[in-house]
Amino acid sequence: MKRTITYKTQGTCSRAIEIELDGNTVENVKFLGGCDGNTHGIASLVAGMDANEVIKRLEGIKCGFKKTSCPDQLACALRQELSQN
Repeated sequence: MKRTITYKTQGTCSRAIEIELDGNTVENVKFLGGCDGNTHGIASLVAGMDANEVIKRLEGIKCGFKKTSCPDQLACALRQELSQN
């Protein structure tokens, strides 16, 4: 089942993340704001991956002195979505 979610990030330069899922497979990711090259890189790397694998790899990554990062926020968004379905 395909679905698109929008997750409002907290504690990062990006404002939100748009995620397209097909079942548990990440089809597409788009960060709104943030460091353009890094967020495009993350989006490209996770395309086609199982959401649980993305969570496993990205959860807990920090950006400088911040308690979170764009990759960590993507993991949070996916964890939240999977817990609801």
